[in-house]
Amino acid sequence: MIDHLSLGVASLARARRFYDAALAPLGYRYLRGEAHTAGYGAEDAVFWLVEAPRPVPPDPRSGLHVCFRAPSREAVRAFYQAALAAGGQDDGPPGPRAYEPHYYAAFVIDPDGYRIEAYCGLPP
Repeated sequence: MIDHLSLGVASLARARRFYDAALAPLGYRYLRGEAHTAGYGAEDAVFWLVEAPRPVPPDPRSGLHVCFRAPSREAVRAFYQAALAAGGQDDGPPGPRAYEPHYYAAFVIDPDGYRIEAYCGLPP
């Protein structure tokens, strides 16, 4: 349904350091970009960072967040640790969530203030 998603960021270099580290445990990586863009994915760039003069101000009460699918619960834990080490802030440590059976996720706040989730729906 969605071909790609772009987030405006204040500093592409800072955002790349964070996302390069945080997305690697999930099997996603930087695939292509230009001077002010960076595209991430497994095979095709579907998540884009765009250095913008006026990024959307983050609002933790807006409900907006980006959720990345993880191949395993271990990958969720590795995402969380990598994201924190790369400058992210804790917004919910790895663990089961009551949303549905087998929902296992972790939440972090990226350097621009956006809420980012890694999720695995496989049974333990």
